[in-house]
Amino acid sequence: MPSHEFQDPRIIRNILRMRRIAMVGLSGNTIRPSYFVGYYLKRMGFEVIPVNPRYEEILGLRCHPSLSAIPQPPEVVDVFRKPEEIPEVVDEAIAVGAKALWLQFGVINEPEARRAREAGLSVVMDRCMKIEHGRWRGSLQWAGIRTGVITSRKEPLI
Repeated sequence: MPSHEFQDPRIIRNILRMRRIAMVGLSGNTIRPSYFVGYYLKRMGFEVIPVNPRYEEILGLRCHPSLSAIPQPPEVVDVFRKPEEIPEVVDEAIAVGAKALWLQFGVINEPEARRAREAGLSVVMDRCMKIEHGRWRGSLQWAGIRTGVITSRKEPLI
């Protein structure tokens, strides 16, 4: 369980105001969580930049093999990779001048999160960007009612 130092609501809100998001590990497989998050962020008006060397295109967008291959630096690096792969991502995020690092649910690497923060990046860890955006936007439930409950279940049609 990560410490709460990387789940500060003010930092989350500030990162969600940034619009240019490189998604490292975004999958073209439509049933993968990364695809759901990328699709959602794109629909919400974020500039989504897929980063995955195994694809040419995801979500109708050109896919880049690495952060350094992106022509303009992203503001946020949203990561869907294993915790042991985070050091390389942090190196690249720092090198390209990203402002923030977001490590998705289950991507927990506190030493690397601290290293990114010490390099000047805002950091969120073990949180989902899609869910947090929905929380701040007030649209947590499929029915569109703000209940404060986070769920992935659709309400039955009546």
